[in-house]
Amino acid sequence: MTQFNMAENAKLVRKASRVVAQLTTSEKNQLLSKMAQAIEDNSDTIIQENAKDIRAGKTKGLSDAMLDRLLLTEQRITDIADAIREIITLADPVGNIANLALRPNGMQVGKMRIPLGVIAMIYESRPNVTAEAAALCIKSGNAVILRGGSEAIYSNVALANCLHQVLESQGIDKNIVSVIPDTSREIINELLKQSDSIDLVIPRGGEGLIRYVTENSQIPVIQHFKGVCHLYIDKYADLTKAVNILVNGKTQRPSACNSIETLLVHQDIAVEFLPLAAKALADSAQVKVHACEKSLPYFTGATLASADDYHAEYLAQEIAVKIVDSFNESIEHINEYSSDHTEVIVSQDTSRTQQFVRAINSSVVMINASSRFSDGGQLGLGSEIGISTSKLHAYGPMGLSSLTTEKFVVIGDGQVRD
Repeated sequence: MTQFNMAENAKLVRKASRVVAQLTTSEKNQLLSKMAQAIEDNSDTIIQENAKDIRAGKTKGLSDAMLDRLLLTEQRITDIADAIREIITLADPVGNIANLALRPNGMQVGKMRIPLGVIAMIYESRPNVTAEAAALCIKSGNAVILRGGSEAIYSNVALANCLHQVLESQGIDKNIVSVIPDTSREIINELLKQSDSIDLVIPRGGEGLIRYVTENSQIPVIQHFKGVCHLYIDKYADLTKAVNILVNGKTQRPSACNSIETLLVHQDIAVEFLPLAAKALADSAQVKVHACEKSLPYFTGATLASADDYHAEYLAQEIAVKIVDSFNESIEHINEYSSDHTEVIVSQDTSRTQQFVRAINSSVVMINASSRFSDGGQLGLGSEIGISTSKLHAYGPMGLSSLTTEKFVVIGDGQVRD
Protein backbone atom coordinates (compact mmCIF):
# COMPACT_ATOMS: atom_id res chain seq x y z
CA MET A 1 0.00 0.00 0.00
CA THR A 2 1.38 3.42 -0.97
CA GLN A 3 2.13 5.61 2.02
CA PHE A 4 -0.11 8.68 2.24
CA ASN A 5 1.80 11.93 1.71
CA MET A 6 0.01 14.77 3.50
CA ALA A 7 2.07 17.59 1.99
CA GLU A 8 1.57 16.38 -1.59
CA ASN A 9 -2.13 15.80 -0.99
CA ALA A 10 -2.56 19.32 0.40
CA LYS A 11 -0.88 20.78 -2.71
CA LEU A 12 -3.28 18.86 -4.95
CA VAL A 13 -6.26 20.13 -2.98
CA ARG A 14 -4.88 23.67 -3.18
CA LYS A 15 -4.72 23.36 -6.95
CA ALA A 16 -8.27 21.96 -7.06
CA SER A 17 -9.54 24.86 -4.94
CA ARG A 18 -8.94 27.19 -7.90
CA VAL A 19 -11.29 25.02 -9.96
CA VAL A 20 -14.19 24.98 -7.51
CA ALA A 21 -13.83 28.71 -6.87
CA GLN A 22 -14.67 29.37 -10.53
CA LEU A 23 -17.79 27.20 -10.70
CA THR A 24 -21.07 29.03 -11.14
CA THR A 25 -23.93 28.61 -8.70
CA SER A 26 -25.77 26.48 -11.25
CA GLU A 27 -22.74 24.24 -11.78
CA LYS A 28 -22.25 23.79 -8.03
CA ASN A 29 -25.90 22.97 -7.51
CA GLN A 30 -25.86 20.40 -10.33
CA LEU A 31 -22.82 18.74 -8.75
CA LEU A 32 -24.51 18.59 -5.35
CA SER A 33 -27.69 17.17 -6.85
CA LYS A 34 -25.73 14.40 -8.55
CA MET A 35 -23.79 13.74 -5.33
CA ALA A 36 -26.98 13.36 -3.33
CA GLN A 37 -28.30 10.91 -5.91
CA ALA A 38 -25.01 8.98 -6.00
CA ILE A 39 -25.10 8.52 -2.23
CA GLU A 40 -28.63 7.13 -2.42
CA ASP A 41 -27.77 4.91 -5.41
CA ASN A 42 -24.80 3.44 -3.52
CA SER A 43 -26.60 2.96 -0.21
CA ASP A 44 -26.04 -0.84 -0.20
CA THR A 45 -22.27 -0.40 -0.58
CA ILE A 46 -22.18 2.36 2.05
CA ILE A 47 -24.10 0.18 4.51
CA GLN A 48 -21.74 -2.75 3.87
CA GLU A 49 -18.71 -0.54 4.57
CA ASN A 50 -20.43 0.97 7.60
CA ALA A 51 -20.94 -2.55 8.97
CA LYS A 52 -17.14 -2.92 9.09
CA ASP A 53 -16.94 0.18 11.30
CA ILE A 54 -19.72 -1.13 13.54
CA ARG A 55 -18.01 -4.52 13.95
CA ALA A 56 -14.69 -2.86 14.73
CA GLY A 57 -16.41 -0.50 17.14
CA LYS A 58 -17.98 -3.36 19.06
CA THR A 59 -14.60 -5.09 19.24
CA LYS A 60 -13.06 -1.89 20.62
CA GLY A 61 -15.85 -1.64 23.19
CA LEU A 62 -17.43 1.58 21.95
CA SER A 63 -20.51 2.65 23.91
CA ASP A 64 -24.01 2.05 22.58
CA ALA A 65 -24.39 5.82 22.12
CA MET A 66 -21.20 5.99 20.04
CA LEU A 67 -22.24 2.98 17.96
CA ASP A 68 -25.59 4.62 17.30
CA ARG A 69 -23.84 7.77 16.05
CA LEU A 70 -21.76 5.60 13.73
CA LEU A 71 -24.62 3.53 12.37
CA LEU A 72 -25.86 4.19 8.83
CA THR A 73 -29.22 2.81 7.75
CA GLU A 74 -31.14 3.37 4.53
CA GLN A 75 -33.12 6.13 6.23
CA ARG A 76 -29.99 7.82 7.54
CA ILE A 77 -28.41 7.69 4.10
CA THR A 78 -31.57 9.26 2.68
CA ASP A 79 -31.26 11.93 5.37
CA ILE A 80 -27.67 12.65 4.26
CA ALA A 81 -28.80 13.02 0.65
CA ASP A 82 -31.66 15.28 1.72
CA ALA A 83 -29.25 17.44 3.75
CA ILE A 84 -27.19 17.96 0.60
CA ARG A 85 -30.34 18.84 -1.36
CA GLU A 86 -31.20 21.41 1.33
CA ILE A 87 -27.78 23.03 0.79
CA ILE A 88 -28.68 23.38 -2.90
CA THR A 89 -31.61 25.61 -1.89
CA LEU A 90 -29.41 27.99 0.10
CA ALA A 91 -28.35 31.30 -1.40
CA ASP A 92 -24.81 31.25 -2.80
CA PRO A 93 -22.79 33.98 -1.05
CA VAL A 94 -19.90 33.87 -3.54
CA GLY A 95 -19.70 36.90 -5.83
CA ASN A 96 -22.11 39.08 -3.88
CA ILE A 97 -20.93 42.71 -3.72
CA ALA A 98 -22.11 44.59 -0.64
CA ASN A 99 -22.05 48.26 0.34
CA LEU A 100 -21.06 49.57 -3.08
CA ALA A 101 -20.51 53.25 -2.35
CA LEU A 102 -19.61 56.23 -4.49
CA ARG A 103 -16.44 58.06 -3.46
CA PRO A 104 -16.03 61.85 -3.99
CA ASN A 105 -13.68 61.20 -6.93
CA GLY A 106 -16.34 59.18 -8.75
CA MET A 107 -14.95 55.70 -7.97
CA GLN A 108 -17.28 53.02 -6.63
CA VAL A 109 -15.95 50.88 -3.78
CA GLY A 110 -17.55 47.66 -2.52
CA LYS A 111 -16.69 44.31 -0.96
CA MET A 112 -17.20 40.98 -2.74
CA ARG A 113 -17.65 37.60 -1.07
CA ILE A 114 -15.01 35.07 -2.13
CA PRO A 115 -14.16 31.51 -0.99
CA LEU A 116 -11.57 31.00 1.73
CA GLY A 117 -9.72 28.44 -0.42
CA VAL A 118 -8.91 25.16 1.32
CA ILE A 119 -10.68 24.11 4.52
CA ALA A 120 -9.53 21.19 6.64
CA MET A 121 -12.10 19.43 8.81
CA ILE A 122 -10.96 17.20 11.69
CA TYR A 123 -13.88 15.43 13.29
CA GLU A 124 -15.06 12.39 15.22
CA SER A 125 -17.81 9.81 14.98
CA ARG A 126 -20.66 10.82 12.68
CA PRO A 127 -20.10 9.77 9.02
CA ASN A 128 -22.76 12.24 7.84
CA VAL A 129 -20.28 15.05 8.52
CA THR A 130 -18.16 13.78 5.61
CA ALA A 131 -20.88 14.39 3.03
CA GLU A 132 -22.47 17.48 4.55
CA ALA A 133 -19.17 19.29 5.17
CA ALA A 134 -18.06 18.51 1.62
CA ALA A 135 -21.35 19.87 0.27
CA LEU A 136 -21.11 23.09 2.29
CA CYS A 137 -17.54 23.66 1.11
CA ILE A 138 -18.43 23.05 -2.53
CA LYS A 139 -21.44 25.39 -2.37
CA SER A 140 -19.22 28.13 -0.87
CA GLY A 141 -16.55 27.56 -3.54
CA ASN A 142 -13.97 25.88 -1.32
CA ALA A 143 -11.98 22.67 -1.57
CA VAL A 144 -11.93 20.52 1.57
CA ILE A 145 -9.67 18.04 3.33
CA LEU A 146 -11.62 15.70 5.60
CA ARG A 147 -9.95 13.76 8.39
CA GLY A 148 -12.56 11.72 10.25
CA GLY A 149 -12.01 9.44 13.21
CA SER A 150 -10.65 5.92 12.88
CA GLU A 151 -13.97 4.55 14.14
CA ALA A 152 -15.72 5.69 10.92
CA ILE A 153 -12.98 5.26 8.31
CA TYR A 154 -14.78 2.70 6.09
CA SER A 155 -17.98 4.74 6.10
CA ASN A 156 -16.15 7.99 5.35
CA VAL A 157 -14.21 6.50 2.43
CA ALA A 158 -17.39 4.96 0.99
CA LEU A 159 -19.16 8.32 1.07
CA ALA A 160 -16.11 10.04 -0.43
CA ASN A 161 -16.08 7.51 -3.27
CA CYS A 162 -19.61 8.57 -4.19
CA LEU A 163 -18.56 12.21 -4.33
CA HIS A 164 -15.46 11.37 -6.39
CA GLN A 165 -17.53 9.35 -8.88
CA VAL A 166 -19.62 12.43 -9.59
CA LEU A 167 -16.64 14.80 -9.86
CA GLU A 168 -14.82 12.48 -12.28
CA SER A 169 -17.95 11.91 -14.37
CA GLN A 170 -18.24 15.69 -14.78
CA GLY A 171 -14.56 16.10 -15.66
CA ILE A 172 -13.81 18.04 -12.48
CA ASP A 173 -10.72 17.57 -10.31
CA LYS A 174 -11.71 15.05 -7.62
CA ASN A 175 -9.24 16.64 -5.19
CA ILE A 176 -11.90 19.26 -4.48
CA VAL A 177 -12.90 16.72 -1.81
CA SER A 178 -10.09 14.79 -0.12
CA VAL A 179 -10.73 12.21 2.60
CA ILE A 180 -7.54 11.26 4.42
CA PRO A 181 -7.28 7.45 4.58
CA ASP A 182 -4.60 7.54 7.31
CA THR A 183 -6.18 7.51 10.80
CA SER A 184 -2.97 8.02 12.79
CA ARG A 185 -2.43 10.95 15.15
CA GLU A 186 0.80 11.68 13.26
CA ILE A 187 -1.13 12.56 10.10
CA ILE A 188 -3.06 15.23 12.02
CA ASN A 189 0.26 16.78 13.05
CA GLU A 190 1.36 16.78 9.41
CA LEU A 191 -1.94 18.29 8.27
CA LEU A 192 -1.63 21.11 10.81
CA LYS A 193 1.72 22.12 9.31
CA GLN A 194 0.40 22.71 5.77
CA SER A 195 -0.06 26.46 6.13
CA ASP A 196 1.01 27.07 2.51
CA SER A 197 -1.91 24.97 1.22
CA ILE A 198 -4.66 25.15 3.87
CA ASP A 199 -6.46 28.36 4.87
CA LEU A 200 -8.58 27.25 7.82
CA VAL A 201 -8.95 24.27 10.16
CA ILE A 202 -12.32 23.40 11.69
CA PRO A 203 -12.18 20.73 14.41
CA ARG A 204 -15.45 19.13 15.53
CA GLY A 205 -15.49 16.82 18.52
CA GLY A 206 -14.64 16.75 22.20
CA GLU A 207 -12.77 19.44 24.08
CA GLY A 208 -9.58 17.33 24.06
CA LEU A 209 -9.50 17.14 20.25
CA ILE A 210 -10.13 20.85 19.82
CA ARG A 211 -7.46 21.85 22.34
CA TYR A 212 -4.97 19.49 20.68
CA VAL A 213 -5.65 20.99 17.25
CA THR A 214 -5.49 24.56 18.56
CA GLU A 215 -2.21 24.00 20.39
CA ASN A 216 -0.49 22.23 17.48
CA SER A 217 -1.76 24.06 14.40
CA GLN A 218 0.25 26.47 12.25
CA ILE A 219 -3.03 27.32 10.48
CA PRO A 220 -5.90 29.46 11.85
CA VAL A 221 -8.38 27.30 13.81
CA ILE A 222 -12.09 27.77 14.47
CA GLN A 223 -12.39 27.09 18.19
CA HIS A 224 -15.35 25.71 20.08
CA PHE A 225 -14.03 24.15 23.27
CA LYS A 226 -17.35 23.63 25.02
CA GLY A 227 -20.83 25.01 25.52
CA VAL A 228 -21.46 26.20 29.08
CA CYS A 229 -24.83 27.82 28.34
CA HIS A 230 -26.61 29.87 31.01
CA LEU A 231 -30.30 30.52 31.63
CA TYR A 232 -31.04 33.55 33.82
CA ILE A 233 -34.54 33.87 35.31
CA ASP A 234 -35.04 37.54 36.07
CA LYS A 235 -37.33 38.81 38.82
CA TYR A 236 -39.68 40.09 36.11
CA ALA A 237 -39.93 36.72 34.37
CA ASP A 238 -43.14 35.05 33.23
CA LEU A 239 -42.94 31.81 35.26
CA THR A 240 -44.72 29.66 32.69
CA LYS A 241 -42.29 30.75 29.98
CA ALA A 242 -39.38 30.29 32.39
CA VAL A 243 -40.27 26.69 33.26
CA ASN A 244 -40.88 25.72 29.64
CA ILE A 245 -37.61 27.29 28.47
CA LEU A 246 -35.69 25.58 31.28
CA VAL A 247 -37.13 22.13 30.60
CA ASN A 248 -36.65 22.40 26.84
CA GLY A 249 -33.15 23.83 27.14
CA LYS A 250 -31.97 21.17 29.58
CA THR A 251 -33.85 17.99 28.74
CA GLN A 252 -34.79 17.94 25.03
CA ARG A 253 -31.27 16.94 23.94
CA PRO A 254 -28.83 17.27 26.84
CA SER A 255 -25.88 15.96 24.82
CA ALA A 256 -26.04 18.98 22.48
CA CYS A 257 -23.63 21.88 22.99
CA ASN A 258 -26.57 24.33 23.09
CA SER A 259 -28.26 22.70 26.09
CA ILE A 260 -28.50 24.63 29.37
CA GLU A 261 -25.80 23.75 31.91
CA THR A 262 -26.32 26.49 34.55
CA LEU A 263 -29.56 28.01 35.87
CA LEU A 264 -29.36 31.42 37.56
CA VAL A 265 -32.41 32.69 39.46
CA HIS A 266 -32.97 36.19 40.87
CA GLN A 267 -33.51 36.00 44.62
CA ASP A 268 -36.78 37.99 44.45
CA ILE A 269 -38.43 35.24 42.39
CA ALA A 270 -36.64 32.18 43.79
CA VAL A 271 -39.29 31.19 46.35
CA GLU A 272 -41.95 31.23 43.66
CA PHE A 273 -39.96 29.78 40.75
CA LEU A 274 -37.64 27.11 42.18
CA PRO A 275 -40.37 24.74 43.43
CA LEU A 276 -41.85 24.81 39.91
CA ALA A 277 -38.42 24.25 38.39
CA ALA A 278 -37.60 21.38 40.76
CA LYS A 279 -40.86 19.59 39.97
CA ALA A 280 -40.52 20.12 36.22
CA LEU A 281 -36.92 18.83 36.09
CA ALA A 282 -37.81 15.82 38.23
CA ASP A 283 -40.95 15.00 36.24
CA SER A 284 -39.38 15.39 32.80
CA ALA A 285 -36.04 13.62 33.12
CA GLN A 286 -34.94 13.17 36.73
CA VAL A 287 -32.28 15.82 36.22
CA LYS A 288 -29.38 15.68 38.69
CA VAL A 289 -28.95 19.06 40.39
CA HIS A 290 -25.86 20.77 41.83
CA ALA A 291 -27.24 23.68 43.83
CA CYS A 292 -25.81 26.61 45.78
CA GLU A 293 -26.51 26.77 49.52
CA LYS A 294 -29.56 29.01 49.08
CA SER A 295 -31.18 26.86 46.37
CA LEU A 296 -30.22 23.44 47.81
CA PRO A 297 -33.39 23.03 49.96
CA TYR A 298 -35.65 23.30 46.90
CA PHE A 299 -34.30 20.13 45.24
CA THR A 300 -34.64 16.56 46.49
CA GLY A 301 -31.34 14.72 46.33
CA ALA A 302 -29.34 17.72 45.12
CA THR A 303 -25.64 18.12 45.92
CA LEU A 304 -23.87 21.32 46.93
CA ALA A 305 -22.42 23.05 43.86
CA SER A 306 -18.73 23.87 43.60
CA ALA A 307 -16.88 26.22 41.27
CA ASP A 308 -16.17 23.21 39.05
CA ASP A 309 -19.91 22.69 38.60
CA TYR A 310 -20.31 26.22 37.26
CA HIS A 311 -17.49 25.56 34.78
CA ALA A 312 -18.92 22.19 33.75
CA GLU A 313 -20.34 21.19 30.39
CA TYR A 314 -22.36 18.19 31.59
CA LEU A 315 -23.86 17.11 28.24
CA ALA A 316 -26.21 14.99 30.36
CA GLN A 317 -29.36 15.26 32.47
CA GLU A 318 -27.45 17.34 34.99
CA ILE A 319 -27.48 21.05 35.87
CA ALA A 320 -25.88 23.63 38.18
CA VAL A 321 -28.21 26.08 39.98
CA LYS A 322 -27.47 29.37 41.72
CA ILE A 323 -29.60 32.09 43.29
CA VAL A 324 -28.18 35.52 42.49
CA ASP A 325 -28.80 38.61 44.61
CA SER A 326 -29.19 40.99 41.67
CA PHE A 327 -29.33 41.41 37.93
CA ASN A 328 -25.71 42.61 37.98
CA GLU A 329 -24.61 39.47 39.81
CA SER A 330 -26.11 37.34 37.03
CA ILE A 331 -24.06 39.31 34.49
CA GLU A 332 -20.90 38.91 36.59
CA HIS A 333 -21.45 35.16 36.96
CA ILE A 334 -22.03 34.61 33.26
CA ASN A 335 -19.02 36.71 32.26
CA GLU A 336 -16.83 34.71 34.65
CA TYR A 337 -17.98 31.21 33.69
CA SER A 338 -19.18 31.64 30.10
CA SER A 339 -17.68 29.63 27.23
CA ASP A 340 -19.02 32.31 24.82
CA HIS A 341 -21.61 29.94 23.34
CA THR A 342 -25.21 30.85 24.26
CA GLU A 343 -26.84 32.76 27.12
CA VAL A 344 -30.57 33.27 27.76
CA ILE A 345 -32.56 35.74 29.83
CA VAL A 346 -36.24 35.27 30.71
CA SER A 347 -37.82 38.61 31.62
CA GLN A 348 -40.81 40.75 30.70
CA ASP A 349 -38.84 43.94 31.41
CA THR A 350 -37.56 45.25 28.07
CA SER A 351 -34.99 47.58 29.61
CA ARG A 352 -33.41 44.66 31.50
CA THR A 353 -33.41 42.35 28.49
CA GLN A 354 -31.73 45.03 26.39
CA GLN A 355 -29.16 45.62 29.13
CA PHE A 356 -28.50 41.85 29.20
CA VAL A 357 -27.93 41.81 25.43
CA ARG A 358 -25.45 44.70 25.69
CA ALA A 359 -23.58 43.29 28.71
CA ILE A 360 -23.18 39.69 27.48
CA ASN A 361 -20.94 39.11 24.47
CA SER A 362 -21.38 35.39 23.90
CA SER A 363 -21.87 34.36 20.27
CA VAL A 364 -25.65 33.96 20.75
CA VAL A 365 -27.71 35.93 23.29
CA MET A 366 -31.41 35.12 23.61
CA ILE A 367 -34.45 36.77 25.16
CA ASN A 368 -37.37 34.58 26.24
CA ALA A 369 -36.42 31.65 23.97
CA SER A 370 -34.84 28.23 24.45
CA SER A 371 -31.08 27.88 24.03
CA ARG A 372 -31.84 24.92 21.75
CA PHE A 373 -32.50 27.45 18.96
CA SER A 374 -28.77 28.26 18.93
CA ASP A 375 -28.26 26.28 15.74
CA GLY A 376 -27.52 27.27 12.15
CA GLY A 377 -30.72 25.81 10.77
CA GLN A 378 -32.89 27.37 13.46
CA LEU A 379 -31.24 30.78 13.05
CA GLY A 380 -31.89 30.84 9.31
CA LEU A 381 -28.40 29.92 8.08
CA GLY A 382 -29.41 26.54 6.70
CA SER A 383 -26.89 23.79 7.42
CA GLU A 384 -23.95 24.71 9.63
CA ILE A 385 -20.39 23.42 9.40
CA GLY A 386 -19.68 24.15 13.06
CA ILE A 387 -19.91 26.72 15.84
CA SER A 388 -17.20 29.24 16.63
CA THR A 389 -16.70 30.61 20.13
CA SER A 390 -13.67 32.64 19.07
CA LYS A 391 -14.39 36.01 17.51
CA LEU A 392 -12.12 35.68 14.45
CA HIS A 393 -13.11 35.22 11.72
CA ALA A 394 -16.59 33.88 12.45
CA TYR A 395 -18.58 33.90 15.71
CA GLY A 396 -21.45 31.56 16.54
CA PRO A 397 -23.07 29.01 14.19
CA MET A 398 -21.24 28.99 10.83
CA GLY A 399 -23.23 28.77 7.62
CA LEU A 400 -22.17 29.29 4.01
CA SER A 401 -21.27 32.95 4.46
CA SER A 402 -18.81 32.04 7.24
CA LEU A 403 -16.92 29.87 4.74
CA THR A 404 -16.15 32.95 2.66
CA THR A 405 -14.21 36.17 3.17
CA GLU A 406 -14.37 39.56 1.44
CA LYS A 407 -12.17 41.38 -1.05
CA PHE A 408 -12.44 45.03 -2.02
CA VAL A 409 -13.70 45.77 -5.52
CA VAL A 410 -13.01 49.26 -6.93
CA ILE A 411 -14.76 50.48 -10.09
CA GLY A 412 -13.18 53.54 -11.68
CA ASP A 413 -13.27 55.48 -14.90
CA GLY A 414 -9.64 56.54 -15.35
CA GLN A 415 -9.09 58.13 -11.92
CA VAL A 416 -5.48 58.64 -10.80
CA ARG A 417 -4.29 59.69 -7.37
CA ASP A 418 -2.91 63.21 -6.83
